[in-house]
Amino acid sequence: MSNRAIVEQFYTAFARLDFQTMQGLYSDDAIFSDPVFLTLDASQVRAMWQMLSSGAKDWSLSWGGIEEIDEEYITCKWVAQYTFSGTGRSVVNHVKAYMRIREGKIIEHSDAFRLSKWMGQALGWKGVLFGWTSVMKKAVQRKARRRLDSYMEKWSY
Repeated sequence: MSNRAIVEQFYTAFARLDFQTMQGLYSDDAIFSDPVFLTLDASQVRAMWQMLSSGAKDWSLSWGGIEEIDEEYITCKWVAQYTFSGTGRSVVNHVKAYMRIREGKIIEHSDAFRLSKWMGQALGWKGVLFGWTSVMKKAVQRKARRRLDSYMEKWSY
């Protein structure tokens, strides 16, 4: 399967919240990073997709702009629209994904977006006023990581 086909399969599954297909596309030694969860290993990223997919409300995803940089690196833009479960607020998150694919599996995946913009949408006025501060960003990151750790413990990852 081509790298483009892998990215298309990943985001088609993501749009359907099919975390099992998404999980299967990662290598066992994959590394993931984004502004909320920071760096995750393969087990953690698989659990993250299950956790986020299982709790998604009012979900829609669009994607495109796939660019193959070389034989391993590929990028894609995606937009997620959903209701943030922590506050019930509507979020539209514009993301650029960077993936490295080897032997048909994702070995590196990094999602880039403005955390402060996301916090403004997800958290309301507190996110708008304080989302740019490192204290607020770190608090959001710690909470997300604790939630993931608890989820992994519950589901025996």
